[in-house]
Amino acid sequence: MEFTGRFVSGLRIDLESHRIELTVQCDRDDIGPEWDDLRKNEKLAFTVKPWKKKRSLDANAYYWQLVTKLADKLNISKPYLHNILLRRYGRPEVIDGQMVFLVLPDSEEGTKKADEAETYHIRPTSEVKTGKDGKLYRTYVMLRGSSTYDTAEMSALIDGLVSECKEQGIETIPPQELERMMEMYEKNWRKRHEETA
Repeated sequence: MEFTGRFVSGLRIDLESHRIELTVQCDRDDIGPEWDDLRKNEKLAFTVKPWKKKRSLDANAYYWQLVTKLADKLNISKPYLHNILLRRYGRPEVIDGQMVFLVLPDSEEGTKKADEAETYHIRPTSEVKTGKDGKLYRTYVMLRGSSTYDTAEMSALIDGLVSECKEQGIETIPPQELERMMEMYEKNWRKRHEETA
């Protein structure tokens, strides 16, 4: 259970146990069920610290927060889920108007490396050819990392992830908050590109 509140009175010392007692007032009025479960325990751990307003999430942080929740729910790694999402909702790498392709061994190990890769992102195609060594090789499309996405691209990626989270019963932020987040992403994206121009 987590809540904000304030101390109602100063420290009080219990005369029998000689231990300090604190009285707090919660800002929430709906902790009854949680409290009922907690008070069954003989001993609880408490953390009291000054309240600070939480920084609002930016689009990238929100994306990774949802990736973590969905990966945990599906019992898969975050890099694997990130690669799946980029394959479904991401954008190909293009140089001089041409998509970039990569060829890897069409083996269990090759597939696993492609699925779990963190420093590059690739999407398999149906094209498999036999190499001069007699082994099979699959062609992959190179994908851009999400850190290069403009607002429309990042929005499509997050929308796809949000949709998949909802299918799994994972709570997501309201559309208005997501819209505000994407407006901030747009401002930051423009600023970054103006600085590098």
